[in-house]
Amino acid sequence: MLKPGDKAPDFSATTDAGESVSLKALRGQTVVLYFYPKDNTPGCTTEACDFRDRAPAFEARDAVVLGVSPDSVKSHDKFRAKFDLPFRLVSDPDHAIAEAYGVWQEKSLYGRKYMGIVRSTFVIDPKGKVVHVHEKVKVKGHVDALLAGL
Repeated sequence: MLKPGDKAPDFSATTDAGESVSLKALRGQTVVLYFYPKDNTPGCTTEACDFRDRAPAFEARDAVVLGVSPDSVKSHDKFRAKFDLPFRLVSDPDHAIAEAYGVWQEKSLYGRKYMGIVRSTFVIDPKGKVVHVHEKVKVKGHVDALLAGL
């Protein structure tokens, strides 16, 4: 897992709109990169809607929000439209971005072990350095805590 002060790993990936996005292209802005397990699940939907509802506060801080999960571009497009999300969702089907950020980890559910995304958020400064890391995020109150730290 990355820690504050580390250089954020660059990436280039496809968004819900089928467009390419890269961390390098976002230099000069604060980036809030949040990783979530799956579109249209209760916790992930709540988290996305919390980001949506607080979008003006992120914009006021010149912060770009990007959500990342292994879901397909098509799934992201439907998820974003269904909940009117004002930020881009990044498709990471081979979990390369998740691995680079250290959030693709072994998980356990009902005794079954599997690999998946551990809900985490990284705040990256305009120069590309990690300034805040939120690991094993609990959805309730997470967005407010992020805003308090920006």
